[in-house]
Amino acid sequence: MRRGFTLIELIVVMAIVALLVAIATPRYFAHLDRSKEAVLRADLAVMRDALDKFYGDHGRFPESLDELVKRRYLRAVPVDPLTESATTWVALTDAARGGLYDVKSGAPGEDAQGVRYADW
Repeated sequence: MRRGFTLIELIVVMAIVALLVAIATPRYFAHLDRSKEAVLRADLAVMRDALDKFYGDHGRFPESLDELVKRRYLRAVPVDPLTESATTWVALTDAARGGLYDVKSGAPGEDAQGVRYADW
């Protein structure tokens, strides 16, 4: 008597594994998107806090995000988790306010509630 699996048993096991993967994959990618959005919210909060502290210390806003790094308000310009680049941040500047007063994500698209990332 031979021991082992028959072809039918292997096909049934593979079908069960495929079904479980098909159920889990959409949830995984939705969770991945939510985690990127959470990191984006945190990065924006940290950079905006650094802008406010810079303004409080110098009475003006910085000229760029690099100035925040040079003056050690930030260790480095964070990488936008949606675009995976540190150069896609949209800097809002105003000469009357003295420089860069706000920062937004340059990522295209919307979050789960339909709000554009550029409006955060």
